[in-house]
Amino acid sequence: MEDQTTLAALLGSRICHDLISPLGAIGNGIELLELSGIDSPEVALIRAAAQDANRRVKLFRIAFGVAGEAQMIRPGDIAALLPADDGPRALRVEWQPEGDLPRPAVREALLGLMCLESAMPYGGEILVRRAASGWILAGAAERLSVDAPLWEALERGVVSPLPAPALLHFPLLAATLSARGARARADIAEREIGLTL
Repeated sequence: MEDQTTLAALLGSRICHDLISPLGAIGNGIELLELSGIDSPEVALIRAAAQDANRRVKLFRIAFGVAGEAQMIRPGDIAALLPADDGPRALRVEWQPEGDLPRPAVREALLGLMCLESAMPYGGEILVRRAASGWILAGAAERLSVDAPLWEALERGVVSPLPAPALLHFPLLAATLSARGARARADIAEREIGLTL
């Protein structure tokens, strides 16, 4: 299982690495259009989509890629990975930890954040804190959409059978925690959801 997880992480790193360059080229092309005086709603739409795609690829690179123990991530780099706070279904994330953090720890937090995001498709607020024992994520929303068996499997530490690709972060989080001898604990209420890692 560990070899399969490592292989999946290497694949994630490779795909994200190969996508970052063309996304950067698209961003540069948009800047050239704007410098030449072309400014339209269409260009603004392309710019926003390219920025969000770039953010997501960087997030996926940390969440799904190889995480070396010695690699540190700065708070500013983490903030740039979080969802933008806009739109009626916005997901607002408050990242409280300060200082540089080891990449494996940030990976766990981002996978946990994605789990909460899956349960909050209509938007809401998520608070991310770092405790001596690990991560504490707390979400609140007017409406939650919780796949109870999936969350129960996450707490057991083995997500089987594997879920749809859009929910791949659940088994990855379970495997990541299991590798260090830990498990997730979820607390789910009508409008609140908490995850301790």
